Amino acid sequence: MRLKTPFIALATAGVMTLAACGGSGGSGGDSGDSGVDRDKLGDTGDAQDAEREGPVEIEGAKKGGTVKVLSVNGLNTMDPAEAYYVNTASILTGLVTRSLTQYAYDEESGQMTLIPDLATGLGTPNEDFTEWKFTIRKGAKFENGKEITADDVKFGMLRAMDRKAFPDGPAFANDYFEGGADYKGPYSGKSTDFDAIEVDGDTLTIKMSTPFPDMPYWGTFPAMGPVPEGPASTPEKYRQHPLASGPYKFAQYNPEKNLTLVRNQAWDPKTDPGRTQYPEKYVFDVQVESAKIDQILLADQGEGQTTMTYDDVLGADFRKFSNDHKDRLVIGGQPCTYYWGLDYRKVTDKLVREAVAWAYPYKDAILAGGNIDGVTRLSDASALMPPGTPGRKEYTAVEGHEPGTTDPAKAKALLEEAGAMDYELKFLFANDDPNGVAQKDVIVAALEEAGFKATPIATTTAELSEKRSDPDSDLNVRSSGWCSDWPAGSSWFPPVMQSTNLDEEGLGANYSVFSEPEVDDRIKEILQMPLEEQPEAWGDLDETIAKEYLPAIVTSYTGTAQAHGSKVNGHNIDIGYGMPTWKGIWVS
Repeated sequence: MRLKTPFIALATAGVMTLAACGGSGGSGGDSGDSGVDRDKLGDTGDAQDAEREGPVEIEGAKKGGTVKVLSVNGLNTMDPAEAYYVNTASILTGLVTRSLTQYAYDEESGQMTLIPDLATGLGTPNEDFTEWKFTIRKGAKFENGKEITADDVKFGMLRAMDRKAFPDGPAFANDYFEGGADYKGPYSGKSTDFDAIEVDGDTLTIKMSTPFPDMPYWGTFPAMGPVPEGPASTPEKYRQHPLASGPYKFAQYNPEKNLTLVRNQAWDPKTDPGRTQYPEKYVFDVQVESAKIDQILLADQGEGQTTMTYDDVLGADFRKFSNDHKDRLVIGGQPCTYYWGLDYRKVTDKLVREAVAWAYPYKDAILAGGNIDGVTRLSDASALMPPGTPGRKEYTAVEGHEPGTTDPAKAKALLEEAGAMDYELKFLFANDDPNGVAQKDVIVAALEEAGFKATPIATTTAELSEKRSDPDSDLNVRSSGWCSDWPAGSSWFPPVMQSTNLDEEGLGANYSVFSEPEVDDRIKEILQMPLEEQPEAWGDLDETIAKEYLPAIVTSYTGTAQAHGSKVNGHNIDIGYGMPTWKGIWVS
């Protein structure tokens, strides 16, 4: 899954779902004693409760109040079919839309538990996981009062499989559902005829093209939820106002700028095993500078007392929060990796790519961007899969290069060997984000010292995602990131390193535009392996791709350090998304 709408060189890309590790709920301190547990970032656990039922009640929680949510990261799309950033997906699944399954926060462990949502359980597979059955519960309704049916869930799935209409959305249904690779969708293909999803009364049967034991986790995504068929659900209209099936509905939305959610009176808590409806409304303002957010929360006055953020506090303010307001500082892990995707079609010399690995200013870029090394960013990053991911291997992608090390002399020597001095690297940065600008300056200086010609291309936070995803742009570097969709290599390599059809799918999450037939074949082989053999195979593939091809330079892993006002309760870290636990928020 993609990270929040990006700033600049460390811009993130994908949505995750399971739980990474690292603690939450108001732990504090400096980067030395309050850092996240590096070894467990991708260790998202396997807790499940197939019998969970609603309604959910939180002891001591009160109804009422308005929660204001501030961020510098715009909400680029709120259509369930393409909400594939951690912020958009988290807000939708936590507050607005429902899907087959969902996660619930566990206070004792600090992790997330997989539980039912619209389905009455977590699904029933056949023996080899090539078929799954889900029964849709009765009584759940859209905001207009219409009861949700299995046909609505099927249409939501088919809609999200339209890769041309939603090129930046998750493509797992196309990858795993039988016939999904050839299905064009209800808009591009003008057809809802798709035999792999069968409806029989309240039961959905989904047939797979390959064993897919992770279907209950894929079922948590907004793309696996209900959408009513008809003119109101066309992409142009629905991305402005997705029909609520959860406890809150859209009242007002300006893409990339702000969103107001109010209570959905048609939501029945008895049908929902995971969500609550305590605040009267949520008001999101998502183009606020990070420094201003921190100052509002540090002051904790008036409206600031009922304000929260899903952005990380700045490094300059971290000590103030941890020393004086540690009860309002929430630290947690996140199974995410930031990387520089080197366009494999353009940066063709592996020596040049190795030179980038030596030239990149790992720690300085983290600090310039307002992050905290060891807390919100971990510069000693090596493998694509973060530590704790099943099967992950610790390795060095470039011979002699210790993770997080910058050495301009070694980078320059490689460029000289390649006959590529003054090699030009073109990448985007957001000129309306002061931290992004500062980070850009540090990166430019480091690249030029190492013998590169650095050409940063200015854009805005609102436009960065779209421009970065354009396969025909003049870029040869795409700064991005990815987060586990579930705890397995199957949520990393098919979306990030498998060849894509640029004409129909765009870049998807393959920001390196990486394409090697041998790697594509190996991904297919691993997906067919017995489950117990897959983790080691994914770890081996991770190392092979890096050492033999090096399409991406891993720059950091991630943690979170968020803050909230004194009257906001229930703000913990959903360590799958690295986002707040929306389902338990209430106002004193």
